[in-house]
Amino acid sequence: MRSSPTILHLDMDAFFASVEQASKPSLRGKAVVVGGLGPRGVVATASYEARVFGVHSAMPMAQARRLAPNAAYLAPRFAFYRSISDQVMGLLRDLSPLVEPLSLDEAFVDLEAGGAARDEASARLAGARLRADIRTVTGLTGSVGLAASKMLAKIASEQAKPDGLVVIEPGTERTLLGPMPVRTLPGVGPATGDHLRRAGIHTVDELAEAGEDELVRLLGRAHGHALYAMALARDERPVVAERETKSVSVEDTYDVDIHDRVRVGAEVRRLADRCVRRLRGAGLSGRTIVLKVRRYDFSTLTRSETLRGPTDDPAVVREAAARLLESVDTTGGVRLLGVGVSGLADYTQEDLFAQAAGVREEDPGEEPEDASAEERQAPAERRWPAGHDVRHAAHGHGWVQGSGLGRVTVRFETPGSEPGRVRTFRIDDPDLEPAQPLPLTARGPGKGERAEAGGVGSARP
Repeated sequence: MRSSPTILHLDMDAFFASVEQASKPSLRGKAVVVGGLGPRGVVATASYEARVFGVHSAMPMAQARRLAPNAAYLAPRFAFYRSISDQVMGLLRDLSPLVEPLSLDEAFVDLEAGGAARDEASARLAGARLRADIRTVTGLTGSVGLAASKMLAKIASEQAKPDGLVVIEPGTERTLLGPMPVRTLPGVGPATGDHLRRAGIHTVDELAEAGEDELVRLLGRAHGHALYAMALARDERPVVAERETKSVSVEDTYDVDIHDRVRVGAEVRRLADRCVRRLRGAGLSGRTIVLKVRRYDFSTLTRSETLRGPTDDPAVVREAAARLLESVDTTGGVRLLGVGVSGLADYTQEDLFAQAAGVREEDPGEEPEDASAEERQAPAERRWPAGHDVRHAAHGHGWVQGSGLGRVTVRFETPGSEPGRVRTFRIDDPDLEPAQPLPLTARGPGKGERAEAGGVGSARP
């Protein structure tokens, strides 16, 4: 491990919900829940105000509504979240060439590799400046952890939440980790945690005291060795700038089980087209087509077919997915479908997969990447997803508060305005149309310019 806390972990605070609050002045300081709004939807992110009521990510949306009935429930705007994530990741890459994104809102940075820090003082300053820059460019807050290893940096950022900075000084790691629950360590999920608890191991100190041989006996060789090393605060994993993509896939969960075989086939073809768009967007092709089907009884079936060479042709992927579907019994109904491509490459062998007409099909018709299954199959009065942007010819920019019974309710406000007024229109009002999201801030540091770090707080563990 390093002798200085020069590995940084950034975790944006309640990212999706914070974006919505920054975009909508009337929701600031209020409970906001983002996720699938149908009966089978799950929470993607809850604001800190919603978490007070017990709402958390991955919770069924129906349960969230029972816990926080007065919260604002919004459909995700993934394309917008990705654009803001790109801004944040750009700031991280200004610090170092070694940036390891874990998701849209989370990443490791090797500050030493970029010359941004060499000791605790310079690392702390880099972390404070980063938080200030993120606030200036996006209007959002992120929590920063600094330590001598990736594991400890992530633990530090958890301690820093929300909107803080924590440095774990080298030499204090064992003292800090000792009283923490074993679930704090990476790789210790509910099942492993329960297994260790039954063995009388509850804390990291007890994990270290159990010894390596006992952990290998309890958990197996690989997991036991790794967990013992982490209990001793040993983590030599480097920050890896590029992660190899192993597969590209898309899937949808349906609010009502699909029984019509023709409809199931149409959904598989549509998912195949979406998958190919994502594949081409990444500049990739693949040899193995995968179909995933979750049936009415929650049983999940996976079927795959490996082609003779890589392809990114939507017709080829559609036809392979259709062949795979033929081997699956969907009589009782389908609640989830997915199509994926693995065995990825950065080239294609079109001549091996030419269709009967001898023409490789171009991009399938566009469909918004963040359109949910609920929105696509919904009747006309529900084609205005809650939280999405609209523009009215007379009233300007706003967002959908809700729709139904032939009406859509819109609150007219922008990120820089005061909370706006609410108006209701017919769903077919010709003056109302979908709109693109507005930038969260009008400011941002120019090239080579940095936001001042003054006033940015930090804390020691």
